[in-house]
Amino acid sequence: MLERGEVKRELSKFGRNVQVSARTNLIGRNATKKLANSIDFEVEVFPNSFSFEMFMEDYGEYLDKGVSGTETKYNTKYSYKNKMPPTSAFDKWSVIRGLAGRDDKGRFLSREGLKYALALNKFKHGQKPTLFFTRAFEQHFSELPDKIIEAYGLDVENLMETTLKTD
Repeated sequence: MLERGEVKRELSKFGRNVQVSARTNLIGRNATKKLANSIDFEVEVFPNSFSFEMFMEDYGEYLDKGVSGTETKYNTKYSYKNKMPPTSAFDKWSVIRGLAGRDDKGRFLSREGLKYALALNKFKHGQKPTLFFTRAFEQHFSELPDKIIEAYGLDVENLMETTLKTD
């Protein structure tokens, strides 16, 4: 029989490893660091069960799983149909990335025009799945001790579905 302290220690180690790997996978993709800093976990162990939850910003799931656009399709359950993403989502991002759009004549676009162009592009072409979280989770799940997996009848898909909570 597994000791409660042993289960909590192993699950905490698993959570930290997933957290670090997911943050590492975001390098170069997370300009504001808001998503990377939001990745966290919580472990509770009870006599006959445990609770394990991972948290991140809502948009993290869309970045991980991807979103199909109106013209470019990906193998994901998320898609843009008739509503573009808000232009405000590209405000800080475009400034941090140092983007300054130009029109056909070489003139600078207004900041609003640039944000609109970015939102329209995302609406048409979607977000390619990055799997920044999925890869980290699956990698470290395979490293969980077999006795924990067997004792609780865990499999990676069910655990991932029930543990990911978005803020």
